[in-house]
Amino acid sequence: MASRVKKRKLLVKTALYGAVTAVLYAVVFTNSDFVMQLFTRGGVYAALPIGTVFIFSFAHGAFAGNLWSSLGIDALTRQPADRPEVRPTRPAPRPRARLRLSL
Repeated sequence: MASRVKKRKLLVKTALYGAVTAVLYAVVFTNSDFVMQLFTRGGVYAALPIGTVFIFSFAHGAFAGNLWSSLGIDALTRQPADRPEVRPTRPAPRPRARLRLSL
């Protein structure tokens, strides 16, 4: 029962972030002339494209992460103890050439 509630919440969050992402893209593309005029003013307005990218990145990233989780695709997590211990190996020493002097 708890997994059904969890799955439902995950689907709601996925739909919500998907809708937010779609609305953001729709607003920017339908008002592209205004956005371009605003972003190219210079000065303090130069921070607007950076802020916009952060907002889009957050919304799209949250949507994509929730989408993958709702599909059952999650990152593989390991505990540090599960990793095999790797010890650095030293290369074998090279044989030295001996110089023989005969008189």
